[in-house]
Amino acid sequence: MDAENMSKNTPDFFDRLLRRVDIRVGGGGGGGGAEVGKSVSRFLRYHPVNEFEPFFESIGLSPSEYSSFLPRNLMFLNDDHLLLENYYVLCNYGVARNRIGKIYKEARAVFGYDYGVLKSKLQSFQDLGLKQSLVAKVIASSPRLLWGDVDKEFVIVLEKFKKIGITYDWLEEHISIEDSYDWKCMLELVFLLSDLGLSDEQLGELFAQHPPLLLESSGRVTFCLFGLLLKFGSKISDVQTVFLQFPPISVLKFTENLCNCYNFLVEINMPVEEIGKIVGSHSSLLGSCELKSVKSLMSALNCGKNRLCQMVKEDPCLLKKWALGKRVDPLQEQKRVLKVRMMKTEFFSSLGFEEKTNDFEKALKICRGKGVELKERFDCLVNIGFSREEVVEMLKASPQILNQSSDVIEKKVGFFVRDLGYTLSDLRVHPKIISYTIPRLKLRLLMYKWLKEEGAVHPKLALSTLLSSSDDKFVTRYVNSHTEGPEFWERLKKEINSDENI
Repeated sequence: MDAENMSKNTPDFFDRLLRRVDIRVGGGGGGGGAEVGKSVSRFLRYHPVNEFEPFFESIGLSPSEYSSFLPRNLMFLNDDHLLLENYYVLCNYGVARNRIGKIYKEARAVFGYDYGVLKSKLQSFQDLGLKQSLVAKVIASSPRLLWGDVDKEFVIVLEKFKKIGITYDWLEEHISIEDSYDWKCMLELVFLLSDLGLSDEQLGELFAQHPPLLLESSGRVTFCLFGLLLKFGSKISDVQTVFLQFPPISVLKFTENLCNCYNFLVEINMPVEEIGKIVGSHSSLLGSCELKSVKSLMSALNCGKNRLCQMVKEDPCLLKKWALGKRVDPLQEQKRVLKVRMMKTEFFSSLGFEEKTNDFEKALKICRGKGVELKERFDCLVNIGFSREEVVEMLKASPQILNQSSDVIEKKVGFFVRDLGYTLSDLRVHPKIISYTIPRLKLRLLMYKWLKEEGAVHPKLALSTLLSSSDDKFVTRYVNSHTEGPEFWERLKKEINSDENI
């Protein structure tokens, strides 16, 4: 059986052997085969073969891999009893002969085990509840588990897998003897996702639906994806959503797509802050899209980078339509612009804005979004407690307040009124406040609140003054007015940044 296996799985060895044999075949008679046989026999009589060469090749090692393994003082396999003994133990256990080479290369000491030792080690895996067929796959893919006693980390991994619902049948179905596994790395990934807020049940469902998240490069690709999402500015809650809604593609492909989409957004000159928003809110979309190049899209749409950038900012879901393999038609630019302008015109006219006035043109130019979206945000402000007339006046002063979703508007107003104690009247007088980011609002106004309590500043400073100045000016003019101001400012900044990343 072994001779047959070696004869079928050692093409390099026989090729080298035949090149060294002097084969002389006489003309005619059909005796060529016999002459070849005689030539080979004659050559081997005076040039004995090192049997370890075809053996190592037959178990899956290339000449460059096994050259350093060839024993110096042995030529015949029968002279290395322990090598053959442990080789037969693995064969009889169910490990494919051409996979034993990987075990030899990564755990060579196994082939020096005394009689019965390797069998005992294999049995110890079965004592953990693993079937023999699964043990054969595990050791073929992770030979180092055969070193020493049963690996404690491997046992912990199995216990954790069992806790989250990963069965041994699932492992046997999805691990591949073509790959190598770092069980400690996979365990760390499970703990990371647990810390992210995923329950054991959610983890089990996640890996059942997407085995590569755990098994592809032992979870290292998933670690990279996690790091990239945080680097791109995603919050922990956003990252959790990405994994809970992971699309049916490999994690490596998802990560590549995400990086390519990020590069796409950079190439169309999108501001860093806008890129962060889109990556944070549309990570699953970006990871699922294999985009066309910027150059080919500009050609297909008949537009420039600025137009592309504006389109993506207004509707990131357009990226799905720009994936490779999908037809992209040129923009009917004039028709589209006129339609958008008409919808905005109808909206602002319904509020009492007069066409061709400065207020009208200013609002039309600054406000982004469809007419329906602008109305929804307008209604949100009315529902919060402002009168319709008050919102119109606010828009005339600061139309950019409608460039935010209703959720964001509600959150900002709620913080301003509920947490800081200001009134809607204060917002009505200074509507631009709604357009500032929540971290900026928190930092400036909480700092001002503390300074007022300490008696370090005038108690009735204009909100617009507090929020519009640069950080440097704010620190110089207000923070430094109290000896403990800089320390409180830095502590407050850290707390706010920490809250925003949760």
